[in-house]
Amino acid sequence: MIYTGKQNEYFEIQSIDSSNCKHLLESQPEVLKLIWFTSDNNKLLIDGIPYTFNKNELLSLSQLNKLEYEKINSINLLRFNRQFYCILDHDSEVSCKGVLYYGAATPPIIKAADKELEILETAWKMAVLEFEMKDDLQLEMLQMMLKRILILCTRIFKRQKFHESPTPKQNDLFREFNYLVETHFREKHTVAEYSEMLFKAPKTISNTFKKLCEKTPLQVIQERIVLEARRMLYYTDKDVSEIGYELGFQDIQSFSRFFKKQEGLSPTDFREKK
Repeated sequence: MIYTGKQNEYFEIQSIDSSNCKHLLESQPEVLKLIWFTSDNNKLLIDGIPYTFNKNELLSLSQLNKLEYEKINSINLLRFNRQFYCILDHDSEVSCKGVLYYGAATPPIIKAADKELEILETAWKMAVLEFEMKDDLQLEMLQMMLKRILILCTRIFKRQKFHESPTPKQNDLFREFNYLVETHFREKHTVAEYSEMLFKAPKTISNTFKKLCEKTPLQVIQERIVLEARRMLYYTDKDVSEIGYELGFQDIQSFSRFFKKQEGLSPTDFREKK
């Protein structure tokens, strides 16, 4: 089921299994994905890393993620573009920027269960039913259904990820830091550089991360740089020196040392191993 609007709005909900799994790989500009696994033992390759997903796990992916599949049993797929609903412009409505999208080196994996799963199933069914309503309110109703699904997934993921419930200020700082890293990781490699952009002391950012999750702000920065390095080594033929330069390193030696410290392999050895 696909909705297309007069201003190039695109919203899609599909059931995917082994017979039509190639549809999962279709891409469009500025399209975000939410994948709900409805069976066990689904095997995907995301940014060159293998994952196995089981029933009632959900995965959020942006247009930047490189997606391949090894085995698909059954999944529900949701896709939407920026024209249909821009999570950046409507961040105050869903608060998923820097949590579900645009803010993690590893793809966010949501595990739905019990009451949350019932609510998610209901919202998903309502969105599917809305595709049959061909009237002037369909766009607004589909957007409403999408917002409900995104809000629920954000709540579940934050509950799973955070050690304790953040205050609104802590939540906003955490999300904004993640989003800024996603936007500027090529040229800004230190916590101090991001603290200046946020008008916060580096210690304030570090204390917020320490309170909420296991990773430090510096780890978030470094993991995002490594992710992009892996993507470029895995999916492009660019020279190692060119990759290092694009990621903000002065020379190939400093990039190679950084990559090997993070991955245990030099960039050249990583590329040869793929």
